Amino acid sequence: MVLALLRELQCEVLCVSDPALLAQSVPEWQGLPVCDDAKVLAQHSPSTVFLANGVGFVQTPEPRQDVFNIYAEVGYVFPALVHPFSWVAPDVLVGDGVQIMAGAVVQAGTQLGVNTLVNTGARIDHGCQIGPHSHVACGAILCGDVQLGAQVFVGAGAVLIQGIALGRHCTVGAGSVVLHSHGDHQCLVGTPARSIPNRPRETTP
Repeated sequence: MVLALLRELQCEVLCVSDPALLAQSVPEWQGLPVCDDAKVLAQHSPSTVFLANGVGFVQTPEPRQDVFNIYAEVGYVFPALVHPFSWVAPDVLVGDGVQIMAGAVVQAGTQLGVNTLVNTGARIDHGCQIGPHSHVACGAILCGDVQLGAQVFVGAGAVLIQGIALGRHCTVGAGSVVLHSHGDHQCLVGTPARSIPNRPRETTP
């Protein structure tokens, strides 16, 4: 998905770094060489290349956040990547490493924290504030003035009505409808969404 976005933006891609592919000695993936990131980055300073985070947000946000933090701390840049078939209002504040996929709409006054992923067809209405390292999945809808803390996952097709706030490390199940604000470490499912037991993740944004 990220590789397709890079190609749509006509970026020159040097290689793909994936530990799983390296472990299987796969030499090439999607027409690109598979590389050891440490070796490649030893040959390229932060001023000569930028990085794109291809780690998704399937079970937890930590792997994606770790990749971003490790390399950002030593000076490498993760630019925001915005698909040309998305629509983003001119005044939206887009943090480093944000990825906005095809068909997404982000309305005026919204802020997207660093390393946030706005997936295909998601809708984020006016005045929303999305914390760092969050993921708004395919087809999710955030009505106006919604606030999300750090590392929040909003599942595919979920709806968050206007004016609500979710704390850090919350998960919203696919198709759920959230009508009320909730604190940190909540797992919300159903219509209307209710909180179910969720083991806290001891992480720092």
